[in-house]
Amino acid sequence: MCGIAGWIDWQTNLKERQSVLETMGETLKYRGPDASGIWTSESAGMVHRRLIVVDPENGKQPMIRQRGQETYVITYNGELYNTPEIRDALKARGYTFEGHSDTEVLLLSYMEWKEKCVDYLNGIYAFGIWNEDEQSLFMARDRMGVKPLFFTQRGSSLIFGSELKTILAHPDVQPEIDAEGVAEVFLLGPSRTPGHGVLRNIKELRPGEYMVYNRNGLRINKYWSLESHDHEDDWDTTVKKVRELLLDAIEKQLVSDVPLCTFLSGGLDSGAITAVATEIYKKNGMAPLGSYSIDYVDNDKYFRPSVFQPNSDASWIKKVSDFLGTTHHNIVIDTPQLVEALKRAVTARDLPGMADVDSSLYLFSCEVKKDATVALSGECADEIFGGYPWFYREELLNSDVFPWMRSTNERLGILMPGILGNMNGAEYVRQRYQDTLAEVPALPGEATQEHRRREMMYLNLKWFMTTLLDRKDRMSMATGLEVRVPFCDHRIVEYVWNIPWEMKFYKEREKGLVREALTGILPDDVLWRKKSPYPKTHNPNYMKAVKNWLQQILDDTSSPLLQLINKQRVQEIVDSEGAAFGVPWFGQLMTGPQLMAYLIQADVWMKKYKVKLI
Repeated sequence: MCGIAGWIDWQTNLKERQSVLETMGETLKYRGPDASGIWTSESAGMVHRRLIVVDPENGKQPMIRQRGQETYVITYNGELYNTPEIRDALKARGYTFEGHSDTEVLLLSYMEWKEKCVDYLNGIYAFGIWNEDEQSLFMARDRMGVKPLFFTQRGSSLIFGSELKTILAHPDVQPEIDAEGVAEVFLLGPSRTPGHGVLRNIKELRPGEYMVYNRNGLRINKYWSLESHDHEDDWDTTVKKVRELLLDAIEKQLVSDVPLCTFLSGGLDSGAITAVATEIYKKNGMAPLGSYSIDYVDNDKYFRPSVFQPNSDASWIKKVSDFLGTTHHNIVIDTPQLVEALKRAVTARDLPGMADVDSSLYLFSCEVKKDATVALSGECADEIFGGYPWFYREELLNSDVFPWMRSTNERLGILMPGILGNMNGAEYVRQRYQDTLAEVPALPGEATQEHRRREMMYLNLKWFMTTLLDRKDRMSMATGLEVRVPFCDHRIVEYVWNIPWEMKFYKEREKGLVREALTGILPDDVLWRKKSPYPKTHNPNYMKAVKNWLQQILDDTSSPLLQLINKQRVQEIVDSEGAAFGVPWFGQLMTGPQLMAYLIQADVWMKKYKVKLI
């Protein structure tokens, strides 16, 4: 994985503006700590920061290739999992290769198939390819949105980068938010409207889209979308195909020339990935696989079971690790670290995020990075196979709102009256929800409740899952750790999309289908363990710390947060330790302490980035 950036300008000689490109590249040094490169012509500048995973010598970027009179230059962040197949297809067309990197395969794919190259790719990616002869930029993002790609137009310029901070490093871009940006942060955050960069006039290329920018202007096309059709496979065939797809995706994502490990929570998703990887390592005579888990100081003392988190992970992690024979590392985070890292999490995400759910992942990734460069994680299985309560609890399924964010009125209550101007905040949220439902590919004749579950699946894929993928990318890449997500393989998503709920909910259990498909890979009690979310701290010292910090913000008249909030209402929330808010801020994990931490992060963000409200 890497960090990418670029600047196209029809009126400025970019050979004379290399210092700007260098500054943009410097913001990506954590994503790519191993190497850097810049390529410029009069109209284009391409920037790359590299995290070396495959082919250290021959994968350097920006990579340049010639064909006839045409010069092609690529800057690429990601990993292709079907590199050998594409390479073979290109060799059959007469292409030769200088190394074995996926970067070279991707660049030559574009040279051969142009815009259609994305149809051949299986992987996670965001990239830009400049054709000097045509004076044209082609950019694309992977189907699920695992890798980020932001851009903005300023006069005669197009500026792009892996992260918001990269675009903000350009002198023509200012950190400004308008009413819509306020609504994104306070009414939808930590999620974002698909394609919305929050900051004024900054956008994000949506998953499954590509862009062409040339002297005729900018054009965006969707190259991939889900298609609804009847599921024709019987139960046994469905189980077999799901198993085959999962095992193939995991095996494909083990390719690496550097140390690789897995995240292990003791549950189904991470356990299955670790089991398959362990078996392949053994078959190939490799050293035992490293696995990593996270916990918090004194969580054994303060943990209390809940509907969402019925038991702690520790004993299950040990059971799975012992069963598989991994070299296991348990990373324990202390409360002062967790609180302090809230600030670093903001600068990693460039926005307020998931509070300590973010900062803990950042600290965890720091520790993992000491031993490994690549990790595999069980993210996205719940969105794809229906693991969350809102898929099977009728009152949540039929609530006709984003079920992980049933707090619009409460969120409006913490904003300063009039801060949104003429905007109706509740209508803004409602419209985002309705816009997403309008995209759902309908299946004619489908039963009402089955269609509703299809809508719920789509909402999860386009909103909830992308929020978690944002978190995973920014927190891990801020430490130079590449995290892969095998469940996000688009072939799995395409197949599972059309499987009826009665199959997915086999034995009336969340993810019953995938549990059955993975029979024999893990012990049965692990295979059928009730879903438990990402672990968070239960230490009361965390509540005390964020309460005191937020109180300091409220007491400081220079705090930028005070420009936006209803101070009296937020004071009530602080005094009640979050209870006065009444509902979770976001999802299953962001309750009282996380709400206060989110407001802290909003203040840190505005101060650190010098955000201007316009």
